[in-house]
Formats: sequence, C-alpha cells, structure tokens
Amino acid sequence: MSHAANDTILIRGGRVLDPASGRDEVCDLLIENGVITGLGSGLDHIEGCIEVDANDCLVTPGLVDPHVHLREPGGEHKETIATGTASAVAGGFTTVCCMPNTNPTIDSCQTMEFIRLRARETAHCRVFMVAAATLGRLGKEIAPISSLVEAGAVGISDDGDVVADSQMMLNVLRTCAQVDRVFMQHAQDPALTRGSSMNSGATASKLGLIGWPKLAEELIVARDVRMLAETGGRYHVQHVSSAGTVEILRQAQARGLAASGEASPHHLLLTDEACDGYDTSAKMNPPLRTTADVEALRSAVADGTLSVLATDHAPHTDEEKDSDFENAPFGIVGLDCALGLYAKALIDSGHIDWPRLVALLTIEPARLVGLERQGIGRLEIGLPADITVIDPDMSWTIDPDEFASKGRNTPFAGLEVTGRATMTIVGGTISHQLDQSLKV
Repeated sequence: MSHAANDTILIRGGRVLDPASGRDEVCDLLIENGVITGLGSGLDHIEGCIEVDANDCLVTPGLVDPHVHLREPGGEHKETIATGTASAVAGGFTTVCCMPNTNPTIDSCQTMEFIRLRARETAHCRVFMVAAATLGRLGKEIAPISSLVEAGAVGISDDGDVVADSQMMLNVLRTCAQVDRVFMQHAQDPALTRGSSMNSGATASKLGLIGWPKLAEELIVARDVRMLAETGGRYHVQHVSSAGTVEILRQAQARGLAASGEASPHHLLLTDEACDGYDTSAKMNPPLRTTADVEALRSAVADGTLSVLATDHAPHTDEEKDSDFENAPFGIVGLDCALGLYAKALIDSGHIDWPRLVALLTIEPARLVGLERQGIGRLEIGLPADITVIDPDMSWTIDPDEFASKGRNTPFAGLEVTGRATMTIVGGTISHQLDQSLKV
C-alpha cells in the first residue's frame, strides 16, 4: 500500500463486533499510528483527531476475501492490482488473496515478487497470494510449493482448473500438509464438462446448450476427501455450487477431516434460469444451479458446513462478455457489491445474523489462510487497524457503472440490497469513504 498511516481516528458509538473474541458492544474505538489503541465507552477526544460518528453502524474487523482475481500480470485490460483493490475497499474489504491464474502463472518466486512490488506501489488494501499447485497450472509437474510458501504464499491452488490427475493430487496434498498450507480446489471433472457452458437442466435444454452436471463437482470432492484421509493436511473447496458437495463436506467434517468450503454471492442467490435469453452475465464457473442447491448452500452456511464466504471476483471486458453464450468467458465481478448480496441471501432470508456474517467475512477466511496470526480478521488493542464501518440498514441499488473495478460483468445490476460499507480503514488509513459527512 502506498501511503503511511499517520491519522489518529476515533470511531464513536458504533456496535463493535469482533467474532474472534466474542465482543459485541456499543463503544468507541481509537486508532493511532496504524494500530488499535483504545476500545471502550466514552474515550477522550484527542486534539486534531478525525472523529467518526458510527451511531447505528457496525464496526467490524476489515473484511477478508480469500478468492479474487486481480488479473495482473497479463490481464491488465480486465483488471489491475490498483483497480481490483479499489473495488475491494469500496466493498469494505481490507485484505484479498489473489488467485494464480495470471500470465505468467504465480508459480515462481519471481512472479510473486512482481506482484508484491506492484501491490506495495498501487494497492488500496492488503494483497496476499495463493500460488499454483502445478507449473503453469497445467497439472503435469508439481510447482516448487515449499519455495512459494517461503516467499509468502498463503494457500495453494490451480484455480481456474482442477488438479485432475490423482497421483499429482496426492503429491500436492502431501506437500501442502508438510508446509502447513491449505489446498484450495477448483472442483471440476474435465471429462464431464467438455463444451459445457451452464448447468444441466431444463434451461440448458431449452437454449440448446451442453449441460454441466453437478456430478462434475461432486466426484472431484469425493475423490479428494478420500485422499485427505490418507495425507492429512487441510483441504478447501472453492465456490461450492451443489447440494451434493455440501453433503460430502458435512460427512468429511463429521469424520474429523480438515475439509472446508466457501459460498459465493451468485450461488447463494441465483439459479440457472438467470441464463435464459443467453444472458452471459449469468455465465459462471461453476455454473448457477437449482433452487434446491441455493437452499442447500444457505443451510450449509447456517450450520457451519460452509464456513467461508468468497466472491470469486472475476472481471472481464464488456467486449468479451458480449460474445455468444458458448464463447463468452465465465465469471462475475463481486467485490463492490458483495456485502449487500450476502446480507440479502443470508440475513434477509433468516439463515444467520450480522455477527455470524461478519465472522464468515473476517476471522473465518483469515484462519483458512493463516492470516489471523498477523492480527487480520480481529479487533484488539495492539493489532493493525484494519476496520470496516457498515450501515446494516442502508438500502441501495447496485449500479455497475459506479464500481471501482474495471469489470461491469454482473447479473445484479438494478437489484436493491440492504447493508453497505460506509468506511474502510486499512492500516489506520481511511482507504474508502462512502459519505464525506462521516469524517469530521
């Protein structure tokens, strides 16, 4: 990040939520020199400090997204570290983990160093890297995982592609267990999804498109869970889309395996009917499924089977998405509007409350990638001042033209949601502010 934290900031009268410690109280929070120095009621005003009135707002740890695509290097026409992290802070996120499907792939310490330097120069929030499991994400040769972890990789994944070869997968899981990093799987059996562009079902049949069965996700997860029992370590399923996957994870967790999963906003809200009319903004990987799958995912979040929320922020240009459905790229942007979408899917529907939603967006993803050891995802005196102020009652309409991301590819344009980040503080510096009147 490019600027130093010099501001003294006093956040007054907010509902301070810190799921890691169980704190849930209306109080003040003081930030000095980039760290939290005060937590309590009636903190004294400090001459020259910035006072923020957080009445009726939530004051939470900075939100963490463990699954985003910043596209740099190699895809700067879609997104850059600068624009992607501007999108993050606009949505209340202070930490993001970028995926390795860049060009070149994040499979070398040199590429990691490039991203680290670019982030230091241009990022609006903290950027951590998930490095590739195999060279070039081609599944043929294992990447230098130990070296990548020493260089700072917080997780390992071939995201965008599955590690399809079973022997390679065993090797990757063993290595990840040795270096104590989570392996994140993009669960997609390639043999079952050749030429597929949306969920198998009535809408695909109506549109004359090749269907993508849920089995393609479930078979990979079932295989991997069996391997996890042999190898130990930690295993995480990205962007879960199927009720069957939820059940496999639930059973694995009951057996004591460290198997986890994440849900994305689009899979919690939309079904494959959103693709009707060949709407490429609803073309996702994995694809949107059925009402029963949506309900299964929401229930899995509610009972803790899915313990992380992640956007899978995947920007594309308008020209790319304007292609015909079969040739348009998969993906949706998520960071700018994720919080309101999560609230709509999970709080408005009665599945969880705000404290649990905050946990799913802070300490849970921080633990997944080991960042809680750096104080990320927590609010305590002496820890880095990464803080999000949220108005849980603010209604607003999603307008892609207002996104800080380069990407506009979303099926949620025009949707009214409730709940929005009004201020994002990264390392004691105000990185985003929705309403200038908040700052006095």
